[in-house]
Amino acid sequence: MLLLALGLLMVASASIPIGADPRAGHGQPFHFLIRQGAFVLLGLSAAGAAFRVSVARWRRAGPWLLLLAIGLLVLVLIPGVGKEVNGSVRWIGAGPINVQVSEIAKLFALIYVASYLKRHGDELRVADFKTSALALARPMAVLAIFALLLLLEPDFGSVVVLVATALGMMFLAGVNLWQFGALLGGTTVVMAGLILSSPYRQNRVLSFLSPWDDPLGKGYQLVQSLIAVGRGELFGVGLGQSVQKLFYLPEAHTDFLFAVFAEEFGLVGILVVVALFMILVARAFAVGRRAERAGMPFSAYLAYGIGLWFGVQALFNMGVNMGLLPTKGLTLPLMSYGGSSVVVMCVALAILLRIDVETRVGGARGE
Repeated sequence: MLLLALGLLMVASASIPIGADPRAGHGQPFHFLIRQGAFVLLGLSAAGAAFRVSVARWRRAGPWLLLLAIGLLVLVLIPGVGKEVNGSVRWIGAGPINVQVSEIAKLFALIYVASYLKRHGDELRVADFKTSALALARPMAVLAIFALLLLLEPDFGSVVVLVATALGMMFLAGVNLWQFGALLGGTTVVMAGLILSSPYRQNRVLSFLSPWDDPLGKGYQLVQSLIAVGRGELFGVGLGQSVQKLFYLPEAHTDFLFAVFAEEFGLVGILVVVALFMILVARAFAVGRRAERAGMPFSAYLAYGIGLWFGVQALFNMGVNMGLLPTKGLTLPLMSYGGSSVVVMCVALAILLRIDVETRVGGARGE
């Protein structure tokens, strides 16, 4: 709730200039705050509904959710159905809102991986190489389909988050270390190949390595983000006092919200947000360990996956904003403006709470 509250506060602060600009077609300073507030209410309502669904039902629905996710990722690529924004086709229009299907796909993919690890976890851990390799290949093939569809949007950032989270879940499931190392190395090579095969991604990496070589061109967004973070110093310039959000920093209320937050609240504010995410991830892992001890492997792996998802995406977003990672177009969980992200992540947290409740009161009966 603290992260949601901070997110609303920062969306209000960061979006006022673009909201008030008649050229953007809004003419209302709190346009984005009002919409984000509605998204948060919708997310909390969806979370309440998701909390009522038993963990066993989520597990049984895993294959159907997987097919639904793939269907949505295919649907968004159909001309006339998918909506293009900033050169990417990631959204399906639904009246006054746009649904970003990659956010839904990430949650459904993690439910599938957790379900698979419950059913085939023993095969992953056996000494026989052929058995464990085959057990590892099946979920990776499914993830490869997800990755291909996401890259066609294109949404390389979601691919990185999804693959990193799934690999983390497999590692925690006790996969053979030699095979995991080979898989990790192979995945790294593939990711590097994807970067080298795309001039657009190459430019992003090059601008990340030396943004000041072209501060008004390729490196503009990162340079403006670094200026925002640097201006914050220790305690920040104060809420609402950011200069970079005044049309200097693109996407100030979405992907680069953290840079505006750093400018207004400084290093102290950065440490507070980092601590909040660390607590969230630690609590998710604590829920997962409790479920594992209670003999509920699906619940355990899903709790680990949700924690890894939030942690990895937050880490990448903050890293991009502070110039530690190439730009990927990822939101800061629970804080950045975006309805699909907020709603889906609220649902994910509701599932995590349901796992915690069932683990405490029901033990393995929930699975």
